[in-house]
Order: sequence, then structure tokens, then C-alpha cells
Amino acid sequence: MLKVGLIGFGFMGRMHFDNYVRLAAEGAPVELVAISDLLIEELKNKSASGNISTSQEVYDLSSYHLYENISDMLEHEELDIVDITLPTYLHADLACFLLEKGIHVLCEKPVAGNSADGWRMAETAEKSGKTLMIGQCLRFWPAYEYLKACVEDGRYGAVTSGYFFRGSAAPKGWFLDGSLSGGCILDMHIHDADMVHWLFGKPDKVSTLARNVIPGSGYDTVSTHYVYPDGKVLNAQADWTLEGDYGFSMTYRVNFERGNLVFENDQLKVHPNAAPGFIAELSDDMGYYRQIKYFVEAIHQQQPVSVCLPESAVGTLEIIEAEIRSADAGGILIDL
Repeated sequence: MLKVGLIGFGFMGRMHFDNYVRLAAEGAPVELVAISDLLIEELKNKSASGNISTSQEVYDLSSYHLYENISDMLEHEELDIVDITLPTYLHADLACFLLEKGIHVLCEKPVAGNSADGWRMAETAEKSGKTLMIGQCLRFWPAYEYLKACVEDGRYGAVTSGYFFRGSAAPKGWFLDGSLSGGCILDMHIHDADMVHWLFGKPDKVSTLARNVIPGSGYDTVSTHYVYPDGKVLNAQADWTLEGDYGFSMTYRVNFERGNLVFENDQLKVHPNAAPGFIAELSDDMGYYRQIKYFVEAIHQQQPVSVCLPESAVGTLEIIEAEIRSADAGGILIDL
């Protein structure tokens, strides 16, 4: 049985908590035993908001070992896995520390605040012999897995163009300090930048227009074009200044030589050029569940992960850094 410690109990920590509980109930060889957060006594009696609802408002944590201090948790618990759902700027040092202690690590995206820290994490994982996986959850999201399959098997020919978008109202707390979160471009837009990277590899160049609407938050509205040798036209946009009752959306439209895919309102429509269109049948499971299940199974079976290697996640972060340089310079093309 794999023993798991969860570090961080905000929105994403609760999302991961829900899925460990589900996996254990399904008979997976995993048990969440401990939770650490500096504010755990306060957070355990409060709700946490995010783009997608967690399964509960307030959680009964009476059956778990709770710690305000990470060192105390590690001193008293024998853990096989630690799941990090802390703010981005805390990822690198903690992940490296845990890997060096011989613990497997699942770390929320983005891998780190900068690529130098990300490479340090990847190198530490390799030296330690322990598994580090980054939670780029779209790689496990059914609608995006379907798109990946269409790109790889060529059922509709080559991709000619594509558009990716996600948006919401502004988050709260530390997210609005751009020096800590990297702003929308690093925290939210990185999902779609990672999808472009996962589907097509690194682009040759990027051109980004971005602006700061919320003072101090960094770039919170962003639009990037990705340049590839075959000339396909790709754009990804993100905006976390959509206030009022907008809610949250993530969409894509990808055009192939012989058809197109449109994902919106949690529904994937497939439009072959020479056949009737249809709605793709997809799993109802979210990417969070699928990525944790995949990670647990890999550790249990002593197999390496392949879907979201830390090196690949750092590659996505390098794309984001190029986008920021482009935005800083008014949208000029930046080589990668």
C-alpha cells in the first residue's frame, strides 16, 4: 500500500484529496494518510474556491494526520509519495528536498517559477532515482487525449490550424501577486501552451501580445501565435479578467486536412469533411483523477512515467518564458 502525504489544502489540494479518496474506495493500492498546511487548522473548517467545484464545501479531516509543519509530517510519517499543491514559487526547493529523501513526488503545475528551477528539479529526480511528475492535467483530460490521438494517428490528415482558449474571473490571494504566481500567462495560459507543446513539439518561434489589467498581477490577458516549419496557424489565448457571472471556460478548435474538432461547453464535436459529424464519446472523469491514477499505478508497478516527464514540463515553461519576452517587447517574434 502506497502511503501519501498531501502538502497544501487550498482548492487544488482539495481536488487531489477527493481523488485519493476515490481511488482508495475503488481498491487502488494507495492511502492518503497525512495533510500538511501552515493554515490547516483554519482551512479544515473553510471552503476553497476554484474554477471547478470540489466534491465538498467543508471536509471532515478527523481520520487524517494533520500537520502545520512539513518537517513534522516527514518526521512522524513513513511516506512513499508526497503530492505538492502549494503556490508555484515553493515547488522547486521542496520537490528537490523530498526527492533527495527518497520520496516520489507529484507536483502541481507549473513545474516551477522559472526554467532554471525546473531543470534543477528534473536533474534531482534523475539523480535520486525517484519519480517526479508534474500535474499538467490537460494531458489526461479526455477531450484533449482524443485530440492527441487524432494528431498522432492522422485519421483526419495533418493539422492546418488551431485555437485554444481558457478564461475566468481573477483568482484570489497570492495569485494576484505576479512576482509569486507569474500571472495568468504562467498560471492559466500554461495549460494551453503545454497542450501545443504536447501535440506538436516546441515551436520555432512565438509572438505574444499581453497586457496587465489588474495592478501587480503580471500579464493577465494573453494571446500567442506559435510558428512551426509546416506553416500551420496556431493561437492560444487566456484571460482571467472575465468578471460578473462569466464563470470558467476552456475550449479548442483544431482544423485538419479532412475534418475539424471543436471542444466547448464540455462537449467535443467532430466534423469530418466527407462524413456526418458526431459528438465524441468520452470518459466523464476529469484530468485530475486520471493523472493521479496514472501516477499511483506507475509507482505501484515500479514503472517510469511517460505522459508528463519533468523535462517536458520544463520545455513548456521555456515556451512561456519566450512568450513573456515577446510580450515585453510588444509582440515581436522570439526564437526558441
